[in-house]
Amino acid sequence: MIGHDALLTDLYQLTMLQGYLEAGMTETAVFEFFVRRLPPGWSFFIAAGLAQAVDYLEQLRFHEADLAWLAASGRFSHAVVEYLGHLRFTGDVDALPEGSCCFPDEPIVRITAPLPVAQLVESRLINLLHFQTLIASKAARLRLAAPDKLLVDFGLRRAHGGEAALFAARASYLAGFDGSATTLAAPRFAIPVFGTMAHSYVQAHVSEVRAFESFARAQPDNVVLLIDTYDTEEGAQRVVEVAPRLAAAGIRIKAVRIDSGDLAGHARRVRAILDDGGLTEVGIFASSSLDETDLVRFRAERVPIDGFGVGTRLTTCADHPYLDCAYKLQEYAGQPRRKRSEGKQTWPGRKQVWRRYAAGELAGDTLALEGEAIAGTPLLVEVVRSGQRRAELEDLAAARAHAAAEIAALPEPLKQLAATTPYPVTVSSGLRALAVEVDRRTAGGGPKGEA
Repeated sequence: MIGHDALLTDLYQLTMLQGYLEAGMTETAVFEFFVRRLPPGWSFFIAAGLAQAVDYLEQLRFHEADLAWLAASGRFSHAVVEYLGHLRFTGDVDALPEGSCCFPDEPIVRITAPLPVAQLVESRLINLLHFQTLIASKAARLRLAAPDKLLVDFGLRRAHGGEAALFAARASYLAGFDGSATTLAAPRFAIPVFGTMAHSYVQAHVSEVRAFESFARAQPDNVVLLIDTYDTEEGAQRVVEVAPRLAAAGIRIKAVRIDSGDLAGHARRVRAILDDGGLTEVGIFASSSLDETDLVRFRAERVPIDGFGVGTRLTTCADHPYLDCAYKLQEYAGQPRRKRSEGKQTWPGRKQVWRRYAAGELAGDTLALEGEAIAGTPLLVEVVRSGQRRAELEDLAAARAHAAAEIAALPEPLKQLAATTPYPVTVSSGLRALAVEVDRRTAGGGPKGEA
């Protein structure tokens, strides 16, 4: 695991830091992390990754080896290297609680700190917040597609690195999955872990029957048998054959797993074989490149599958593998700032999101300046002040419960995987007026000599 290496950043964060220091630009800056737009067909995001972001800020240090490399690179002055040697995050963090439903342009995390520090942390914060928000949002869609099924993250082997696999296990569990196949998720995050068997285990034995019995006796409390190594329906027949012998030894078969072919067709035929063999309590678990569209179809067609292992298309978010997110300067030295780049404009100033409810459902949000009097519930909360946590962050179990409540409170149209009715997010009059004022002040690049 990479951990929180301070050099895990883009080089330009360090070169800008040197420029800021040499220009004496060390006053307070405000940056906000947000997502610009929803991927096609998506209707909401689930905020995730705050715990890791705060851990990173708390542990941010340039160690002797880092400083030696920076000095030897020839890119940085002695004063900059010395500054980095003493650098600590002493700023503020405001954020949406993990598990919150959120929408485009709404700040998910706000960082307030001296400009060189607030700038330096951009790359790693985006890295941490973007990935888990992406995976949690994808996992929430999968949970909506299969509300009453066992869902397990199977994505370790296709994840883009070990950290991604572990954070995908965390984010998917936060958003409603039942657990993960990634073992480290249990000791690291107290996430339930699940495991079955591989085709190689069956191939290594002289017969499926021998493989099934061997595995069951080795794992008597977790007997899930993979039946499609050779022929799926014949594999189900072998399960019926071994079940009485295992039962005589006090071993119960929990489920069979299908990992290839026409999952719906196989599941129906396997269900009939198991039922005819008296194994009505044995479940069927399926895997193999599954996505929420598959789960919706299985549900509509009443396919007798009791649980799913979702791997590649979850952990890589294969249909939409990134979010159009940003971490942008909104204020410096007490003055609001605004980016006007074509297609990438931002709203200036420190902002708050106010949410309205109707009959227990989310009814609409207002993006407003911090301090504006707006009807509703403010969503961003204080997390860190002057480098110190105001209180312990919600643990993963609490964040998971919060996500479940948030998703349940979504209007029904937003729970559809191809939602066509966008959630209403309005921009306050105060924020619009400030944008006009900032645009006037910075027209033509701003007054000459303005810092």
